[in-house]
Amino acid sequence: MKHVTVFREPGRYAGWPANYGIWSWDDEIVVGFTYGYHDSDAGFHTSDRTRPFVGLQARSLEGGETWDVQPTPATAPGDKGMSADEHMAPELRIGDDEPEAIPASLGGSEFTHPDFALMAARNGLRAGARSWFYVSDDRCVTWQGPFALPDFDQTGISARTDYQVSGPDECTLYLTAAKPDGGGGWVFVARTEDAGKTFRFRSWVGPEPDGLRTMPASVRLSGETSLVAVRCRGVATGSRDSPNWIDLYRSDDDGLTWEYLNRPAPNTGAAGNPPALTRLADGRICLTYGFRDEPYRMCARVSADEGTTWGDEIVLRDNAGGHDIGYPRTVQRADGKMVTIYYWHETPDGERHVAATIWDA
Repeated sequence: MKHVTVFREPGRYAGWPANYGIWSWDDEIVVGFTYGYHDSDAGFHTSDRTRPFVGLQARSLEGGETWDVQPTPATAPGDKGMSADEHMAPELRIGDDEPEAIPASLGGSEFTHPDFALMAARNGLRAGARSWFYVSDDRCVTWQGPFALPDFDQTGISARTDYQVSGPDECTLYLTAAKPDGGGGWVFVARTEDAGKTFRFRSWVGPEPDGLRTMPASVRLSGETSLVAVRCRGVATGSRDSPNWIDLYRSDDDGLTWEYLNRPAPNTGAAGNPPALTRLADGRICLTYGFRDEPYRMCARVSADEGTTWGDEIVLRDNAGGHDIGYPRTVQRADGKMVTIYYWHETPDGERHVAATIWDA
């Protein structure tokens, strides 16, 4: 295995690639993340809430071996840091600022364009959260948007980037809604069949959870069959005390109904970690995730039977400086090697940075 630094600066905090997305074209890889300031006394996440987070985008033309990092070429409502409201003081958040900055609908895009990419974003996690998206037809060099997502008659919508293109005008999004009581999270499926001008609710993934079910990661196995892995948390007095795991669901009717399949990661440590799900060129399924208890580590499991059973845990990297790690995204490059990108630190007070592990599945 080979570990590569994607982005690191002393005194700064870079993190949460899973909140933004990853896109790849053979050996060209683009990944998004956010960038703020380090504060050793800040708590669970050592980020300075009194200073803004901004979006960054890293690009590799060499299969993850080297990286060029630039500001994300996309504007959020209010020109503030997207998908980071929960990590900033109220006056720095997007909040309800300038909702007119989100146009009502997308003017049209061809989702099957060879250089197409879609990125989802949000301003919160619970009741009142609004979400939007961007599209690119030049491999993330430029982004069109923001374009508003509807609320689907839910108390709040918290979007991260997870989508499946099935035609020039058709795209399926995997999203998270706040539960009816305004808390937690509940994964659902939405679809556009008119190139993003309108979206409609398609299905819930599983019954309403007692705790939360959030941050989906999906793969399409065929025209009718998909898998989606979801981050789960049970009910407890606090996020550090609650059980955390990853569940897997399967649909054989194009996302209309979902069947619980299994629990490929029964424990993801304190506060949990989201999954990344990748279909390999040989048909196997790869799951990657962070583990937030000692020994703090990045992990993978591989399934050779479409997620029905899973191999032993593969440790991609261990001995991190603490629990504040993970949120991976994973792609397979042209030579078959895997590239897993996540945030990391080696010592308890070390700056959080974005790293990549290149490995064989």
